[in-house]
Amino acid sequence: MRHNTIIIKILLLVICSSANAQSTIENVLAQINKNNKTILATAQYYHAQNLEFKTGLNPSNPTAEYDFLRGSPANAGNQHDFAITQQFDFPSAYIKRVQLAKTQIAKSEYEIISNRQDILLEAKKVCIALVYHNKLQAQLTQQKQNFEKLLASFQTKLDTGDGNILDVNKAKLQLVQIKKKFQENVSAISELNIKLAELNGGTEILFTDTVYFSPTSIPDFAQLESDYENADPLLKMLQQQKLISKKQLELSKSLWLPKMELGYHYQGILGQTYSGFHTGISVPLWENKNTVKQKKSQLLYSESQLIAHTNEHYFHIKHIFERYTNLKITLQEYQTIFGTLNNTTLLNKALALGEITTMQYLMEINFYTEAQSDFIQTEKEYHETIAELYKYLL
Repeated sequence: MRHNTIIIKILLLVICSSANAQSTIENVLAQINKNNKTILATAQYYHAQNLEFKTGLNPSNPTAEYDFLRGSPANAGNQHDFAITQQFDFPSAYIKRVQLAKTQIAKSEYEIISNRQDILLEAKKVCIALVYHNKLQAQLTQQKQNFEKLLASFQTKLDTGDGNILDVNKAKLQLVQIKKKFQENVSAISELNIKLAELNGGTEILFTDTVYFSPTSIPDFAQLESDYENADPLLKMLQQQKLISKKQLELSKSLWLPKMELGYHYQGILGQTYSGFHTGISVPLWENKNTVKQKKSQLLYSESQLIAHTNEHYFHIKHIFERYTNLKITLQEYQTIFGTLNNTTLLNKALALGEITTMQYLMEINFYTEAQSDFIQTEKEYHETIAELYKYLL
């Protein structure tokens, strides 16, 4: 019942003027950015991870020890030993740890941005698909009304003896096919609105726009590619990962330097007491074996990833831009043609005047409506490519 109610609302609103639409694409994306559960969870996850990066930057905890040793025989006296010690890494290790934490935190910020852009691009494509289906619904509604009038006209002629049953049957069959497409499109609109609600954290958004909102002009490829790369969070993540690998290498080298231990030591035995400073040194002979080699290999891997991404991303953007360029040419040709055509009205007049047969009418009207459908499909694909080219702005 609830599902049917949503469909009825959509049908009533789709045929309205786009000026009465309740949500623009920009408004929808703003809501999803605020309400999407994955975006919120990701931000919380990286907040917790950043706190983890900030742990372990200080020296280890101090150690306090107390020993009570009972003497034997009884007149040997008892011994008391007390010591408190603190171990330190070589000072440069603490500096490297802080630097490493900062680079890790910076990377997590770009990971949040990348995750948000993926979700908002998905949402934007859903909105673009909804604009397409809303426009298609208006087109199908017009076709449906046209054939309902045509069928009524054929039926009247048949009833008065001026028509034939074949024309009536052809019109009925065509109307059934249009109604089938109409209902399929209603289902598609309903599913897309449900997807928007999912992306919006479970809150419904009734999106009824029939107008796309995109930049009036796209810069040339060189400028666009440069703008994209300068803002691309994936590229910045890999740059930060390279820096992280470099800092990890520097830290591993610092950990090869000796560790120091300082403290206070007290000893009491046979009525005499001894106290003074405690010092020690730990020489890293085995603990960090192969660590530096592993970090060097990791740095080389990070550098290779960065180079591979830069190359791959360049051709990915180039592919999308070329697709955009070709779609733009096709779309402009469609707009020029359909800006001067009104074939449905002309065909209806020609059929009424007997200038064409019913079969000719059906062939021509089907050709015209298929061309209309291709036109709005091309328009949809065109705006999808623009959305991908401007993903870095989301």
